[in-house]
Amino acid sequence: MQASTQGTLTAGDTGTIFVAIELSQKSWLITLHSPDQGRMSRHKLDGVDQVGLLALIAKTRARAAQKLGSEPRVASCYEAGYDGFWLHRLLVANGIDNLVFDPASIAVEQRARRAKTDRIDGELLLRTLMAYLRGEPRVVRIVRVPTVEQEDARRVSRERDRLVTEQTAHTNRIKALLRLSGLEVGAPRRRNWLTWLEQQRDWQGEPLPPHVLAEVKREHARLMLVREQLAALEQSQEAAQAAVVPEAMAKRREQLQRLKGLGPAFATTLAGELFYKDFRNRREVASYCGLTPSPWKSGGIDREQGISKAGNPHVRLKTIELAWLWVRHQPDSALSRWFQTRTLNTGKRVRRIAIVALARKLVVALWRYLETGLVPEEALMKA
Repeated sequence: MQASTQGTLTAGDTGTIFVAIELSQKSWLITLHSPDQGRMSRHKLDGVDQVGLLALIAKTRARAAQKLGSEPRVASCYEAGYDGFWLHRLLVANGIDNLVFDPASIAVEQRARRAKTDRIDGELLLRTLMAYLRGEPRVVRIVRVPTVEQEDARRVSRERDRLVTEQTAHTNRIKALLRLSGLEVGAPRRRNWLTWLEQQRDWQGEPLPPHVLAEVKREHARLMLVREQLAALEQSQEAAQAAVVPEAMAKRREQLQRLKGLGPAFATTLAGELFYKDFRNRREVASYCGLTPSPWKSGGIDREQGISKAGNPHVRLKTIELAWLWVRHQPDSALSRWFQTRTLNTGKRVRRIAIVALARKLVVALWRYLETGLVPEEALMKA
């Protein structure tokens, strides 16, 4: 999501129908402002009622065309969220100029208890859309909608992350159940682990209680299922990505894998979640990752609130994890030496703060490497 300083659509209040769509799973609230009427109108539709939405817009356009003598164009907007980008593609395919807003960038009242309803949110969206199209600077951030192929390519890395998280959760649950009886854990991820477990005894020489043993077996079965899915996903990942991933993303993934310390998992995530976008400068790269600082300066107050944590959380987590691996696998690089110098003779807290700064520097260096071919200073390449 990038900040925009000028509207991509140049339109006045006359000759344009403005449409704000407030989405929810149960219903949609459509807020309209037509040039043939001097007020906003609201229309409630069932959730995912695309036919009703297009019919409403067509009806409003026909009525306005009859009164104005020419067919007005339509500009619409909605907030990025649960529904993704299919609605944007539908509206654009039907000749509607649609924008997807970053919800966190829309200005709201700062009262301690502000009113929030779909009606109020719809009006706010509509006013924001009209202000953006008038060219007012920094009104809202516009989400860059990926193509269908780009959006689909990231599913592999996201599914893998979820499976790894589930695997860790099942393993930790098994360990917790066994510690209740004071038994050793062994290696729960091995297939013959249950046979080994049946031979274990507690401090009294007794086996696991029957209910605990049954729960452990069910948990182990779920763990084995997750491991099977992980193995199948990793085996099919290369062939599937070679077939469906856009050429530019595949090329950038290969470029990243040439650097020592970046494996297929990191390269796939960064290429599919971050580097498929066209960034104009390093500030946009760090901002999209949510690694930019958040100062609080007002009068005599001057303090830092930490990183913004905006943008893509998948990328932010991966870049911080990659920063730790970079220090391990690229100890002689300029970035690693900077981190070691800043954290010399310091505690764990300072290292955790400094690794976030290193992650920001690293992601910018990787962006430059992909854009210009400039390898991060003194970094090692794979053979």
